[in-house]
Amino acid sequence: MDIGIGIPNTVLDTPGELLIEWARRAEERGFTTLATIGRIAYPSHDELVALAAAAGATERIGLFTDILLGPAFPTATLAKQTATLASVSRGRFTLGAAVGARPDDYAAAEASFEDRGRRFDEQLEALHAAWRGEPLPGTDHRVAPPLPDGRVPMMFGGEPRFAAPRAVRWNGGYTIGGAPPEQAAGAAEEFRRSYADLGGSGAPRIAALVYFSVGEEHTDESLRSLRMYYAFLGDWANMVAEAAARKPDDLRSRMRAYEDAGIDELVFDPTVANVDQVDRLADVVLV
Repeated sequence: MDIGIGIPNTVLDTPGELLIEWARRAEERGFTTLATIGRIAYPSHDELVALAAAAGATERIGLFTDILLGPAFPTATLAKQTATLASVSRGRFTLGAAVGARPDDYAAAEASFEDRGRRFDEQLEALHAAWRGEPLPGTDHRVAPPLPDGRVPMMFGGEPRFAAPRAVRWNGGYTIGGAPPEQAAGAAEEFRRSYADLGGSGAPRIAALVYFSVGEEHTDESLRSLRMYYAFLGDWANMVAEAAARKPDDLRSRMRAYEDAGIDELVFDPTVANVDQVDRLADVVLV
């Protein structure tokens, strides 16, 4: 199982320059992927801009939006930005995308919420046309630099019943956000079954995300960060905050549990914006 690490783009008050230092250190320590979390109605760093900066500061590490809210973005803009990021990173970028479940993100983006699933499927058709160097469907407008492979690799989030048809259509994988190992195992099994039933070829790649912090001195900050990010859940926010992995034995046991669940890549997502988290996590899970 590959081990990736998130970049703290959603941790409040993270200075922009720390993201660059974090990316360099993550590559030096041998993490396979540097991942972001995407929100709009939250004072976080933009995920595509953050990964573009990381691309310029690194050479090998993969770059992954986990996940970007596709239908909240204008399609032409998203096609141009993702093609550019794929180009400047020399093919290291994977677009993880889904529709999300929070109306406030769509309200902030001035985009409709109720029809986001239908619009996402239309958007995916347009993105792939743009990446091939073709005009957007129904127009004469070529909006993105054509990519050598004609596509950006994709991972889809959300419920397996929605993600599997998209993965089959676009030769993509599946990413599971924040579920404990036993739930991730069930989601992965359901996705693989649906993928095969729909005629998908090969073994689709499956990723999962788990929140973490390392060091007792960081626990209060980690709890506060998650409680704020998930405040919309009310009392459940504290349960999410308490569930993060914080002790070395817990980090190792969860890693083994996700591997047993058939996860191909586990992304440890930070809840503290201190670059010591990169080294302290690596010392536990990359040995």
